[in-house]
Amino acid sequence: MEILREKYEKEVVPALMKKFNYKSVMQVPRLEKIVINIGLGDIKDNPKSLDNAINDVMIITGQKPIITKSKKAIAAFKLRENVNVGCKVTLRKGKMYDFALKLFNVALPRVRDFRGVSSNSFDGRGNYSMGIKEQLIFPEIEYDKVDKLRGMDIIFVTSANTDEEAKELLSLLGMPFRV
Repeated sequence: MEILREKYEKEVVPALMKKFNYKSVMQVPRLEKIVINIGLGDIKDNPKSLDNAINDVMIITGQKPIITKSKKAIAAFKLRENVNVGCKVTLRKGKMYDFALKLFNVALPRVRDFRGVSSNSFDGRGNYSMGIKEQLIFPEIEYDKVDKLRGMDIIFVTSANTDEEAKELLSLLGMPFRV
């Protein structure tokens, strides 16, 4: 945890201040939180899949996720209101930096034919979203205990005002963007 935070304070802040001509350290964008979300489409067929997804997220992040429920009924998906549809966890401070370090240096390089993450997934306000197709890229997940491959969405919320500032912040922290 301390590794990425120290890198932010010693390397990232001075580099961003120089590049974007900030007058104060408080103007420098920072990583505010990381949200990990798993949506389960098969929960109607297999109710135990929610428990397995919660367990996987808890092992990966070290924090217990909350269960997300459907907001309205959609007949085409055979979905009723207030039915469990997934789980999510919000990481802040120490656990956020731990997860980011693990994702950048351990998990993403384990993806087959990995050439970097897309730089087109910014939302216009300095936040970055990415999807992972399977939870097996994390070393904590044991292959034999996996019942089904599940993808997850990972959202990096920053205090940056523009996508350019956010991209520079994430790349200085170690995010492997595609060239």
